[in-house]
Amino acid sequence: MDRFAFMIHPLSVEDVARKFKFARRLPERWVEAALRYLPPVTASEITGIRSAYGEIAGWFVGCPLTARQIMQLDPDYVLRRVIQTGRKAEKLGAKILGLGAFTKVVGDAGLSVAKALDIPVTTGNSYTVATAIQGTREAARLMGHDLAEAEIVVVGAAGAIGSVCARILAREAKYLTLVGRNRERLELVADAIMSDCGLAVRITDDLVSALRRADVIITVTSAVDAIIEPEHLKPGAVVCDVARPRDVSRRVVEVRDDVLVVEGGVVEVPGEVNFNLDFGFPVRTCYACMAETMILTLEKRFESFTLGRELTVRQVEEISALAAKHGFKLAGFRSFERAVTPDTIARIAENARRRLDKGAAAHYN
Repeated sequence: MDRFAFMIHPLSVEDVARKFKFARRLPERWVEAALRYLPPVTASEITGIRSAYGEIAGWFVGCPLTARQIMQLDPDYVLRRVIQTGRKAEKLGAKILGLGAFTKVVGDAGLSVAKALDIPVTTGNSYTVATAIQGTREAARLMGHDLAEAEIVVVGAAGAIGSVCARILAREAKYLTLVGRNRERLELVADAIMSDCGLAVRITDDLVSALRRADVIITVTSAVDAIIEPEHLKPGAVVCDVARPRDVSRRVVEVRDDVLVVEGGVVEVPGEVNFNLDFGFPVRTCYACMAETMILTLEKRFESFTLGRELTVRQVEEISALAAKHGFKLAGFRSFERAVTPDTIARIAENARRRLDKGAAAHYN
């Protein structure tokens, strides 16, 4: 049976405290200091992944650094820790390694990790984008938006992932705005879209203005801090945040009950999968980046499928086709590490309708 490994890490000290209860009583800086002395761990064994074409198993391997440490510590040190964790995956017998959460943005986005290991590495970004597009379509539908008529905005459209999202959405959009700081690169994306499907798109570096008129937003910048705040969005807006660190402020979900924020799709895994690890998702579901590693293993494609900061429409389409072949499918949404239920979406949509009706009534009175 072919086996894979997927690298995880604690997003915060709170995640550490879930496993080690005593950590709750310690200052965060003490806990993070202790993590630097811990070796990589085998977090759990994954079993029961089965498609019509075979069965696979794998492991979650843990890099003991929080998201804050990965972003703030010396990049060379962090890279060594990620490679060390990758070598543990090799020793376990994995034939391919997936990089999860913030380990995929370290340095050159996996290229150096792959060079240092004897097994291929993938970041999962291809299937993450595929499910982000699929999830955006479904979230927009549930919120009452028709993508063919909606005002769609792609933030970070000059980048590799953003440009791919824009080129795919342009096939069904009528009103598409590309937002970015590099106008020259935005114009190249706009030209590619015109060549692909004949759509003339808007380009701008005025983020706030673009957001305020947007019905549907995909955001994927390299900003260190959140750039989308509650006051930037109109009632009923759908935001799919593909960026890490996040582009959307947590305040949006805290104070705007009329806006839907999702972070890509929750994926249903074929078979009777047991992750032996609770990461807050419903049974038999996982992140799309995790699923990409599983799909490649089922397909016996032991290659570095998605690496670095470049991404193509072809990669997204290919991994989408392989996912469908093996029975992986969108199973819902997540937002800030929590599943978003259909009831929650219905409530947000109703709140948005009420606000919009109230605003219309005030306009005519």
